[in-house]
Amino acid sequence: MPKDQSISSVLIIGSGPIIIGQACEFDYSGSQASRSLREEGIEVTLINSNPATIMTDPVTADHIYLLPLTPESIEKILQEREIDAVLPTMGGQTALNLAIEVGKLGIWEKYDIRLIGVDLNAIEITENREEFRKLMGEIDMPVATSIIANSFLEGKDAAQKIGFPLVIRPSYTLGGTGGGFVMEEKDFDDALRHGLNSSPTHEVLVEEAVLGWKEFELELLRDRNNNVVIICTVENMDPMGIHTGDSITVAPAMTLSDTTFQRMRNMAIKMMRSLGNFSGGCNVQFAIDPDTENIIAVEINPRVSRSSALASKATGYPIAKIAAKLAIGYTLDELKNQITGNTSAFFEPTLDYVIVKMPRWNFNKFYGSSHELGLQMKSVGEVMAIGRSFIEALQKACQAQENNRMGLGGDKKEWIRTDDILERLEKPSDDRVYRIKDALRLGVPISTVHRLTGIDKWFLREIEKLVKLEQRLTHYNVAEDIDEDFMLELKQHGYSDAQISWLMRLDEDEVTRHRKNIGVRRTYKTVDTCAAEFEAETPYFYSTFEQENESKRSDKKKIIVLGSGPNRIGQGIEFDYCCVHGILAIKNAGYEAIMVNCNPETVSTDFDIADKLYFEPVFWEHLEEIIELEQPEGVIVQLGGQTALKLAEKLHEKGIPTIGTDFLSLDLAEDRGRFSDMLKDLDIPYPDYGVANTVDEAIEIANRVGYPVLVRPSYVLGGQRMRIVINDQELERHVLSIFKHLPDNRVLIDHFLRRAHEAEIDAICDGEDVHIMGVMEHIEPAGIHSGDSSAVLPPYSLSQKNIDTMVAYTKKLAVALKTVGLINIQFAIQDEKVYVIEANPRASRTTPFIAKAYGIPYIQLATEVMMGIKKVKDFNVENKLDGYAIKIPVFSFDKFPNVDKSLGPEMKSTGEKIYFIDDLSDPYFRELDKRRSMYLSM
Repeated sequence: MPKDQSISSVLIIGSGPIIIGQACEFDYSGSQASRSLREEGIEVTLINSNPATIMTDPVTADHIYLLPLTPESIEKILQEREIDAVLPTMGGQTALNLAIEVGKLGIWEKYDIRLIGVDLNAIEITENREEFRKLMGEIDMPVATSIIANSFLEGKDAAQKIGFPLVIRPSYTLGGTGGGFVMEEKDFDDALRHGLNSSPTHEVLVEEAVLGWKEFELELLRDRNNNVVIICTVENMDPMGIHTGDSITVAPAMTLSDTTFQRMRNMAIKMMRSLGNFSGGCNVQFAIDPDTENIIAVEINPRVSRSSALASKATGYPIAKIAAKLAIGYTLDELKNQITGNTSAFFEPTLDYVIVKMPRWNFNKFYGSSHELGLQMKSVGEVMAIGRSFIEALQKACQAQENNRMGLGGDKKEWIRTDDILERLEKPSDDRVYRIKDALRLGVPISTVHRLTGIDKWFLREIEKLVKLEQRLTHYNVAEDIDEDFMLELKQHGYSDAQISWLMRLDEDEVTRHRKNIGVRRTYKTVDTCAAEFEAETPYFYSTFEQENESKRSDKKKIIVLGSGPNRIGQGIEFDYCCVHGILAIKNAGYEAIMVNCNPETVSTDFDIADKLYFEPVFWEHLEEIIELEQPEGVIVQLGGQTALKLAEKLHEKGIPTIGTDFLSLDLAEDRGRFSDMLKDLDIPYPDYGVANTVDEAIEIANRVGYPVLVRPSYVLGGQRMRIVINDQELERHVLSIFKHLPDNRVLIDHFLRRAHEAEIDAICDGEDVHIMGVMEHIEPAGIHSGDSSAVLPPYSLSQKNIDTMVAYTKKLAVALKTVGLINIQFAIQDEKVYVIEANPRASRTTPFIAKAYGIPYIQLATEVMMGIKKVKDFNVENKLDGYAIKIPVFSFDKFPNVDKSLGPEMKSTGEKIYFIDDLSDPYFRELDKRRSMYLSM
């Protein structure tokens, strides 16, 4: 059936700011859907309030509306644009809820707008727990025993009928918000109240708990002819009881019998076909009794989901892209698989590798929060790893985590007290997989680990293989003793050279040198959706240790862009935006653009963004062998945040050029002592400071510069472990904590400027001239992390003298640092005196905000400067704004109800939104300004 010719203009609803439970996977889906529709000649209008996304960039859609996600904004767009249809399935729960609200207000009907990809009835059925339960009954689909409750008394009555343990699931919430297990009656009342209050409809499902059952997810696509394909089957390594967003997941399923898989497959197709008028993507979750293999349906989501992005990257099958085409009338058999280029989209992917998704948490940002995991999602991001075996992929996932791990153990972070380990196993937490390895290493039987965790013994036996390999490795004293066969076995089990060197108490370079000398090197395999049955057209690779290398080096000059790794607080989607624009600039300049990243949620890891994609950990050993294979002109580290920046030193040591600002300048900006010396030489004011290597030195410096002082470790991200302290006792406690958690670090101590205004500038420098991208004034005062502060562009209360001074300091400092590319400088203004707080010669979280506010492709311009093909004086842009743009941080404190919500030097926000005002009389701005006055008077 051909495309619906009556649809020539589509509105896509985005997902808003990043929060826990709804992250950049919807930027990926929305961007892919937009590109897919534009391929068909359809005019795409997009609404979203998140300035950090590719979705809200002119390269993605024809018309971008950076507006709040409200019915009023939707009606404004419908009044200004000739819209035929709306696609609400690409923006997560936020977009679906908005579509429902707009529908109830009659706005879709008023403007004769069709919903495509889903209908409101399907949304209502799947989000309303009672309607879902009824539908499952009608199609004879087994579900857990459950009762709907709209009041406290109804909930109490339901619990009495079902019995404990049970689950509370609020309706219409995201990421499991408000839900949880209740093991005993004494805990039920509080949990019920929380669930009812979390639901926008004051409704919960009280459900029988199936703790310990296995959990599986299927990603499906359905067209208007009722054709269905299963794109991917994902097995949760953790059993039921942990939100899928917090669970380690594996594809394809490892412990599922073929008979049970076929039953589950048939059930998923039946569920999807029961949803009425629905064409597009769908995620279905099941629980399976490990003893009887009985299956029950848990939920169905008639939209792209967090798992859709994972499944797309895992299989190479572009789910959102195909779903968008199905929404406008195509059928699966009419579409091509864009990876192979010559097979049908009505062809189910086959994997000849294993995918492991591992969540990334930020509990260190939420002081007082429990590390225990449950139905309510707590992770802030995730990584995906590809290997030829589960254990290889699992080790690569650990290396990609950006938490100083070198793999699954074997990296000096092991626990040694059996009682502590067993307690950790029984209560699922963010580090449970590491504790499983510790338990097996200490001789705890697999049966005991299985009983405590509920994790299938197959996974435990796989992890046990690492313990046995390490026991064999202890018999070797020097690297040269390891023969080729054993080295190959270690590497095929995912061991990094750093792990091997730690286990042998050797220098890592010794292991690497010996490994390469005996010919054990990475080879690269193609992600092709069809287990190499058909040749793939898209260059999308992962590494392993085999004979044939499928990644062939071209003759073109090439540049590698390092991605930003998993999302976490302090480093989010804004750096993916920067990487994508960097890639576009590289391609436009005629170079081959190569992307290295491991985040499945991002646009940068889409198969058709870069000329070549390596889905690999942004980890030195992996990067080095890609560089050895590709022989690039250089590597760009400025766009990937701290993940990429921390590899600059290794690149410098190995003589590999960085494109743009060199390592020595990057290091100078990070080294507070040397940086302050530079400021002194340039006659630029800065707070008095000192650098301490011991507690005694810290106390001496603090007393010299005067309390209060700002205390922080060097070389960290997002203000990690940064505090304001007011006396020697507080200082001693905090400095000891820094040395405990970051033992190789030094402590920076600055005099803290009280009641100072804070501002920042983003700029581009070519080594000689400087272009000021934007000057932003913070609402919150100095002392609150810039990522947690609302920022106004351009400044609204700073004197012109202060602005001119900031601009002058920026130009002087950027040139002195020999910056080639982007730089962000932060200032404090106290008593009309401007101080420089810090300088970051790289992309910052404010870079996309400025680019979106002014509508200027600043990252592409900066990348051209880095490559030496453009000078600042060649820029033909004017950063002018009618009115003001405000960057507003968004927090996810609702996931951690008992934590300290106060703001300070350490960043806590998970995302941001943009808000435009015409003038300073805007009521929203006036409220912000009142808050600022309150802060400055404290």
